Amino acid sequence: QVQLVESGGGLVQAGGSLRLSCAASGRTFSSYAMGWFRQAPGKEREFVATTVRSGGSTYYADSVKGRFTISRDNAKNTVYLQMNTLKPEDTSVYYCAARWGDNWPLPTNPNQFHYWGQGTQVTVSS
Repeated sequence: QVQLVESGGGLVQAGGSLRLSCAASGRTFSSYAMGWFRQAPGKEREFVATTVRSGGSTYYADSVKGRFTISRDNAKNTVYLQMNTLKPEDTSVYYCAARWGDNWPLPTNPNQFHYWGQGTQVTVSS
């Protein structure tokens, strides 16, 4: 089992940047594929990005491709989401999620992930 805690959210102007962090408990972090999702009020949870256990492969939603970067540091039990050129439509609660093992194609459905953090709010003003 793994516990996840997100941080780094906040209020930023359009065009700005934020870096989210997700710290995981336990000694088996490198056994989990990791993902970032987001959910705006009244909307379903939406896939943002995912990475395999080693961090060597990544996959992004079209809406964030070229602007967001997912990365991980297995020595620090942490996964990151660097968000650049933020837009008002990126405003959401952002969640990190963990899935045991690697799968191909990379998982993008929330139902494919087993553990979730509590979320961190990102607000982008226009």
